[in-house]
Amino acid sequence: MIKDKKKDYIRLNRYLSNAGISSRREADKLIQSGVIEVNGKSIYQLGTIVHKNDIIKYHGRKIKHQKKIYLLLNKPKGFITSTKDPLNRKTVMNLIPKFSNYRIYPIGRLDRLTTGVLLFTNDGLITEKLTHPKYHVKKIYHVFLNKNLEYEDINKIKKGKIYLKEGKVKVDFIYKSKNKIIIGLHLGWNRIIKRLFKKLTYQVIKIDRVNFGGFTKKNIPIGNWCFLNEKEVYHKLINHFL
Repeated sequence: MIKDKKKDYIRLNRYLSNAGISSRREADKLIQSGVIEVNGKSIYQLGTIVHKNDIIKYHGRKIKHQKKIYLLLNKPKGFITSTKDPLNRKTVMNLIPKFSNYRIYPIGRLDRLTTGVLLFTNDGLITEKLTHPKYHVKKIYHVFLNKNLEYEDINKIKKGKIYLKEGKVKVDFIYKSKNKIIIGLHLGWNRIIKRLFKKLTYQVIKIDRVNFGGFTKKNIPIGNWCFLNEKEVYHKLINHFL
């Protein structure tokens, strides 16, 4: 009798994420809502382990693993980073192709007025690598303020002397270039850049993300997108984490 291997088992939330149903965080919510079945039984328990040969259904339909899709958008301002919005505001999904047989979703968030690099996929592993705090993915932003940033304040930021409710703000680098501030950081706190400069009495006029985990918007006009292939996505991540 052949014994099952450890790799044949996987957490249910990761299974759902790998199948392109949702991110792992959203998958936990689906599990708790009771819309996921394993071998005919509704599952509510987080942390449930499933076997690769189990029959898993979402809203009564058997889940099939999908072809992986990767897409990079140069996000314009005025769009919500969400798959849908209860207030019927424009979302980033309005800017990319519709995939009738695939469910892709944005990786991470950019607020409505922030522009720049935004990735979409149905690959749960890539989503986890780019969004989980433990991987310390680097982001680079161009920031425009309502007034000149004083060197004294730049030094405060460099030396980690600014605190927000989550703790000390640590940046990888910050410097001025003509009329903009270039800042690199690993932290993914909500609206961190706006809150950081507000703490120093500056108002942020514009934020543009120019690099996310090694992915850039080079040669992609604002509001436009391009497909990425699986090989280049994983190659980019490997180089980023070296």
